[in-house]
Amino acid sequence: MAEEEVPATTEKVLKIQRVFINQLDTYSSGNIGKFLANCVAGASLEEIGEEEEEEDETKSAAAPEAPTTKVKEGTFQIVGTLAKPESVKPDFAVEAYKGISREDLLSHLMECDAVIYNITENVQQVEEALWAVSALNEEISHFEKRKVFILLSTVMTWARSKPLDPDDNEVPFTEEDYRRRKHHPNFLDHINAEKLVLKFGKNAKKFATYVVASGLQYGAEGGILHMFFKMAWLGDVPALPVFGDGTNCIPAIHVVDLAGVIQNIIDHVPKLHYLVAVDEAVHTLEDLVKCISKNTGPGKIQKVPKENAFLTKDLTQEYLDHLLVNLRMEALFVKENFNIRWVAQTGFVENINSILKEYKQSRGLLPIKICILGPPAVGKSSISEELAKYYKLHHIKMKDVIAEAIAKLQVLAAPKEKEEREGEREKRDRDKEEREEGRGGEDESLFLKSGRLEDQYIIRFVKEKLKSMPCRNQGFILDGFPKTYDQAKDLFNQFVCGLDASDEFLKERVMNLPESVVAGTHYSQDRFLRALSHYRDINTDDETVFNYFDELEIHPIHIDVGKLEDAQNRLAIKQLIKEIGKPRNYGLTDEEKAEEEKKAAEDRLAKEAAQTAEREQKEAMEMAEKIARWEEWNKRLEEVKREERELLEVQSIPLRNYLMTYVMPTLMQGLNECCKVRPEDPVDFLAEYLFKNNPEMQ
Repeated sequence: MAEEEVPATTEKVLKIQRVFINQLDTYSSGNIGKFLANCVAGASLEEIGEEEEEEDETKSAAAPEAPTTKVKEGTFQIVGTLAKPESVKPDFAVEAYKGISREDLLSHLMECDAVIYNITENVQQVEEALWAVSALNEEISHFEKRKVFILLSTVMTWARSKPLDPDDNEVPFTEEDYRRRKHHPNFLDHINAEKLVLKFGKNAKKFATYVVASGLQYGAEGGILHMFFKMAWLGDVPALPVFGDGTNCIPAIHVVDLAGVIQNIIDHVPKLHYLVAVDEAVHTLEDLVKCISKNTGPGKIQKVPKENAFLTKDLTQEYLDHLLVNLRMEALFVKENFNIRWVAQTGFVENINSILKEYKQSRGLLPIKICILGPPAVGKSSISEELAKYYKLHHIKMKDVIAEAIAKLQVLAAPKEKEEREGEREKRDRDKEEREEGRGGEDESLFLKSGRLEDQYIIRFVKEKLKSMPCRNQGFILDGFPKTYDQAKDLFNQFVCGLDASDEFLKERVMNLPESVVAGTHYSQDRFLRALSHYRDINTDDETVFNYFDELEIHPIHIDVGKLEDAQNRLAIKQLIKEIGKPRNYGLTDEEKAEEEKKAAEDRLAKEAAQTAEREQKEAMEMAEKIARWEEWNKRLEEVKREERELLEVQSIPLRNYLMTYVMPTLMQGLNECCKVRPEDPVDFLAEYLFKNNPEMQ
C-alpha cells in the first residue's frame, strides 16, 4: 500500500479532463463540481503570480462565478450522479445520471480520469463509494492511463484521537498522524471506507487513491452553519443558541477552498495519500455563532444545554456531531505543497463579510428598500402594509419610529435606583456614556420646535432604524417619508412609488370614510385640507423629493390612484408587485407550509363537498324530472289507449248491426240444431245447414 510517509514531492502527469462526482445536486458536491468546471486541468501546477493573487483577493469578496453551459477548452468535464429524482442536470455538468444500474455506472466511471466520492453529506453513499473503488480496482488491467480516486471524508474520523502531547492539548494533528486517528462512534463506516480506499492504492502508477479529511464546510449557499445564518437573518430569536459551553474547537474550511484542494490532488497526484483539508483558523463554536449573530443577527448569543440541540429540527445527528467536536488540526501538507487560490485561508471570522455576501447572493437574500410617497388619503399606509406582508419587509411608519426613539431616550435618561453595590459603578458609568451619546448632549425638550420635531432629529431616528439588522437583512418600506428634498438627501431607496390622485378624488374618499375611522385622525375636515394644501405646496418647488430621486437615477413608479377606480387599491398593489419583482427572502417555514397545506386541504375538501352536493342536487333534479316525464308518458299512454278503445267501439257498431241482422239469427239456429243432432263432423253439418237455410236462396 502506498501509505508510507514520503517527502512532499509530486509527479507531473498528463492533464486529466473528465471528472466524476457523486450527487451533484447536493451542497458540497455541487460547489466542488461548479469550481472544477471552471478550472483548467493542470493549472495548479503553475505558481500563482502576485497579479493573480490581487485579482483573486478582489474576487474573493464576491460569490463564486457561475459557470456557463459551454465547456471551456482545457477545463475539467464534470459528470456525476444526482441524489433526488426531481433534480435536473446542473449547468456546469456535461452529463448527470440518476436511477441507473451499477453496471451502467461502472461503464461511466471507466470513462473518467478522476473519480470523486463525497461521503460527507450522506452516509448512505459510503456503500456506493466502496463498491466503486472495488469495481475500479478489479478493472485496473483495462485502464488506458492512470486513474485517480478521491474519497472526500470528514475530520470526524479523528474526533476521539488522543492528544499528541498529554500536557499540551493545543498541539494540532497533521496528515502525518493519520495512523493514530480514532473515529467518532457515529462515523465507523467513514473510517472503514478510508482504510479500504487507501488499501486499493498499492498500484499507484495505474490507480492512485486518496482520502481527504475535510473540516466543517461553510460558504456559498449552505453548509452545517446554514441554520444559524437563517435564524439570524429572519430575526425571530433574541439570541443565537450555543450548545454547551461553546469552547470546543471546530476544524473548518470554505467549500471552494476544499474544491481547490481536490483540484491540486488531481493535478499534482502527490505521493502522500491521506490529506487534511482545513483552514488556518482555530475557531470555537462560540466564535462561529457569535460572529454570525454580530454580523447578520441580534448580536447576542445564548448558551443552552447540549440536550437542547436535539430539539432543533434543522440539525441532524451528523450535523450535531460536527458542531460539538473538539479537535485541533493543521493542513500542513496542503499549505506547504499546493497552489490554492484561497477564499478564506484565515478562517470564517476574518472573512465573514465576503462569506455573508456570497451567502446572500447565492440564496437571493437581497434587501428590498421601498419608499411610498403621495398626498394624504391616497392610500400610502394600506398599500405599504400589503407590500410589507407580501415581501416580508419592515413597515416603517414615522409615528412609530419617533415614539420608539423617544422611549429609548427616556430609558437612557431615567435615574438609576440601585447604587449601593460597588460592582455596579462601572456599569453606571457605561450607562451614562451611552445616555450622553444617545441624547447627543441634548435635552428631550430641545427636539421640539413649535411643537414639532426638527428634521435633523427625524433623520437621525430614521437612520438608526434603517441601520438596524432586521432592516439591513430583509429591507423596509418607508411610509410617507421623506417628505421634503432635504430629508431625501440623507436616505437611499431602491424603489420609490409616487401615488397621486386629484384633490376632488381625495376629498371625496375622505368624506366617504366612516365617522369611526375619521375620529382622532388627520382625516378630519380642517386637518385634512391643511395637510393636502401643504403637500401640494412643497411639491411645486424646484427641489422636491421626486426630483432628488431622479438625480440619483432612481426613477419613481408613478400611479394615479384616482384613475384605477379601485377603493381597496388592489390594482395599485398588483402593479407595484409587478414592477418590484419577486420576494427576495427565504421561502415559507415548515409551520407556514403546514398551515398553507392545511388551508389548501380544507379548501379542497370544501370544494369537493360543494361539488358533491351540487352533483347530488343535479342528480336529484334529473331523477325528479325523469319521474315526472315517466308519469306524464304513462298518463298520455293511457289516454291514447282509451281513445283507441273508443274509436274501435265506434268503428265496430255498423259491423255488429250487420252481423246481428244478417248473420247471427241463422248462425244461432244452426248452432242449436247442431247441438240437438250432434253429428260426427259438426263443422260440415253447420256449413251445410247454413247453405240450405241461406235467406237469399229461399
